[in-house]
Amino acid sequence: MKRMNLRTGVPALFLLGAFALCGPEARAVPSFARQTGMACEACHTIFPELNHFGRIFKANGYTLDNLKPVRGITAAREEMLALTGLPPISLMVQVSESWLSKQIPDSAGINGHAQNGTVAFPQQISLFYAGKIAPNVGAFIQMTYGNDSGTFGIDNTDLRYANNIVLPRDESLIYGITLNNNPTVQDLWNSTPAFGFPFAGSNSNVSPIAAAQIDGTLGQDVAGISVYAMWKESLYGEIGVYRSAKQGAANPITGAAGPLDGSISNVVKGTAPYFRLAYEHQWGRNSLEAGVYGANFKLLPGGGDPAAPTLQSGVTNQFKDFAQDFQYQYTAEQHLFTLAGTRIHETMRLDASFAAGDTASDRNDLTTWRVWGTYYYRRKIGGTVGFFSTTGSTDVGLYAAGAAPGVVTSANGLPDTKGWQAEINYVPWLNTKLSLQYTGFSKFNGSKNDYDGFGRNASDNNTVYALVWFAY
Repeated sequence: MKRMNLRTGVPALFLLGAFALCGPEARAVPSFARQTGMACEACHTIFPELNHFGRIFKANGYTLDNLKPVRGITAAREEMLALTGLPPISLMVQVSESWLSKQIPDSAGINGHAQNGTVAFPQQISLFYAGKIAPNVGAFIQMTYGNDSGTFGIDNTDLRYANNIVLPRDESLIYGITLNNNPTVQDLWNSTPAFGFPFAGSNSNVSPIAAAQIDGTLGQDVAGISVYAMWKESLYGEIGVYRSAKQGAANPITGAAGPLDGSISNVVKGTAPYFRLAYEHQWGRNSLEAGVYGANFKLLPGGGDPAAPTLQSGVTNQFKDFAQDFQYQYTAEQHLFTLAGTRIHETMRLDASFAAGDTASDRNDLTTWRVWGTYYYRRKIGGTVGFFSTTGSTDVGLYAAGAAPGVVTSANGLPDTKGWQAEINYVPWLNTKLSLQYTGFSKFNGSKNDYDGFGRNASDNNTVYALVWFAY
């Protein structure tokens, strides 16, 4: 794939815009296709995975377009307004059904089991504003109804200012600012948590007991601002900070949306620094990226516990996340192939929870591996095979056993979970995907057999998931 060069100035940027499309979980949206005048494959392998053009489009703030704008210009010929002629709005619908290998116990406590074969109609409906807002300013804003919450609320959001300059040796430099609500949602590659495989999954499956903070745990509960730069469309760097921005949290005294206080759980004390560094090399139809990313979160457990510190003082629980990632892509007319993965290591200093008696140790760690490979033939038929593993230190307080069958518990105080996923997809049209996914566990919450102490095995949580995914 030939790399774009900005030496041609504005015409090159216009052509790049003509080749661009979209972004995120429901991340490939037709708003960008309407804005650019190009079909999805300009920016994607198969939605929602981005190719190189898609990554450059995102780095440029979602602003490159091929539409006649509505303009406002002053007498001094300063541009005051540049609205796209077509509103960048689109809709996504997911309908699914999932089955567990073994039904979970009935929560009413009677001698029986919950229903198996959960229908989600819909599983998710998302409304997007995705595209240019003003010169050099664009956004990806997702509002979602989810069947798990039964509510409609804010989802992944990324607001950007972006610009570019041509350096003395005709080398391009893209730079910008991003405001977002989920660490890694702003990232350009599909190897980091927010945009990584699986791109969709069942809302009714049984989830493991542990995950790193940067691995989706704080999604939509924080607000971040960071600055970034990309040199020669290859070397990418970003630094920023996050603060708590809890949704649906009311202050008990004011009854209003804030300020956050000790009644709210896991509030970031001050700000949490975030960083990202990555390098992508391209040759022919190939691209290879390798990088690192991470953050340092100091959280106040709160939650109304008198033993917990207030938001103004006291010790915290500290989570230092450091991760590596890679992504290889081969993009041709008939064959598409991607191999990607990430490793996240989290060190925990749980001073606050240990002092409150909620953990057995004040030091713990967690390591997560994920790697997957995807192949498509003629952008119609394809699939993905992936492997995942989470291991960590033993803590019978942090990963507690239940007094009754709880399914998401650990009898031995270990968070270890391992398994694999396989998914086959049929894409009759570029905005429609039919998927069948299988998730198998070889270990779950610390053990292969009887992991909860009530006879449930890891393989009992194996899941079959069927999905119909539309984007319009």
